[in-house]
Amino acid sequence: MGHPDKLSDQISDGVLDAFLAQDPNSRVACETLVTTGLAVIAGEITSRGTIDYQQVVRDVIREVGYTDDEMGIAADTCSVLVAVGKQSGDIAMGVNEDTDTGKDIGAGDQGLMFGYACNETESLMPSPIHYSHQITKALADARHQGASWLGPDGKAIITFTYSDINKPISISNVVCSTQHAKDMSIDDVRSGVRDIIIPIINNHIDSNTAFMINPTGRFVVGGPDGDTGLTGRKIIVDTYGGYAPHGGGAFSGKDCTKVDRSATYMARYIAKNIVASRIASNATVQLSYAIGIKEPTSIYIYCDGRVRSDITKWVQANVDLTPLGIINKFDLFNINLVDTTNYGHLGKENLPWEKIDLKDKLGSL
Repeated sequence: MGHPDKLSDQISDGVLDAFLAQDPNSRVACETLVTTGLAVIAGEITSRGTIDYQQVVRDVIREVGYTDDEMGIAADTCSVLVAVGKQSGDIAMGVNEDTDTGKDIGAGDQGLMFGYACNETESLMPSPIHYSHQITKALADARHQGASWLGPDGKAIITFTYSDINKPISISNVVCSTQHAKDMSIDDVRSGVRDIIIPIINNHIDSNTAFMINPTGRFVVGGPDGDTGLTGRKIIVDTYGGYAPHGGGAFSGKDCTKVDRSATYMARYIAKNIVASRIASNATVQLSYAIGIKEPTSIYIYCDGRVRSDITKWVQANVDLTPLGIINKFDLFNINLVDTTNYGHLGKENLPWEKIDLKDKLGSL
C-alpha cells in the first residue's frame, strides 16, 4: 500500500471518490506527487461538489500508515499544495452530452486499451501477477494486524518457469522488498517475510526456487522519503504484470468518462468471460477510441493464437462499448474507485468487471 507511486495513486483516487460522492457527473483528472514532507495535487476538475483537499489527502496518508515524522512524511504534519483547474472546454464539448438525461457521451480521450485473461489461476489472471499481489497484500495485512516491524513501503515480483506449451510449472524467483523497523536485523526480516509469504506460494516452489528478500540488506528509509512518488507510474502492476499488452494510459485519479480507465475494465470483462466460457484458454481484447466519439474505432479479439472475428461480431452486437454504456454496466459513477488502487485494478472478485455473466452466451459460439 505504501509504495510512493501507489500512495500517489491512492490520493488521486481519494480525491476522485470525494467528488463523485457529491456529484456523480464530476469530471476529474487528478495527479499527485509525494516527496519528503510534501504532497502536491494538480489537475483539471469540474464538479458541482466541493471537497476539503487537505482532509482527503491527510486521511489517505494516515490510512496507508505514514503517521510519524521519522518516516519522512506524516499525515498530520506534511505540507499539502493544491493546484487544480477546470476541465478544458475543448474536451468538455465532446464529453459532456448531459449524462443526467441518459444521453450518450463521447470518449474522454483517444487511445488503445487492452484486456486479458487466461486459465492459469482461479482469478483468470497470469500466475506471476496473481501471486505477486497475494504476497504483497499478505505483508500489508500482517502489518495492520500487529507486525509493527514491517513498514508501509514495499513491492514484489515473482518469476515463473513455463513449459514449452506456455503453462506455469514452478516459481523460479521471488523478489520481495519491504520496509522495516531500523532495529530489525536483516536475518529477522528475511525470516519474518518468508513466514508470511511461503504459505501462499508453497504449492508452486521447489528446491530450486530462489528467494531474494531485501537484496540490498536494509530498507529502513522508504516511502516518499526514499523515492518521490507520482500518480500513474505503476500501470504494469495495475494490469497484467507485463504478460499482456498495455495501451499506456494510467487509471487512478480519472473519472470513468476517461476510456483509459473504463474501457480497460470493459476489455478485461470481455476477455475474462471468453476464458470463463471455456471457448479459449487465453484471450486478448483490444479496444480503441477517438476523443468525443462514443463508439470504439476498433475492436480486436485474439484467442489461443488466432483472431476470433466471430467473437468480435458477437461482442459488437451484444455489449455496449460506449463510455456511458460501460459506466452504466459497472455502475462506475457510484463505486469507490479507491478500492481498485492496490493489488491490481483487475483480478479482484469484488469488482464488477470481474463478473462472468456472459460466459454461458459466449460458450455457445
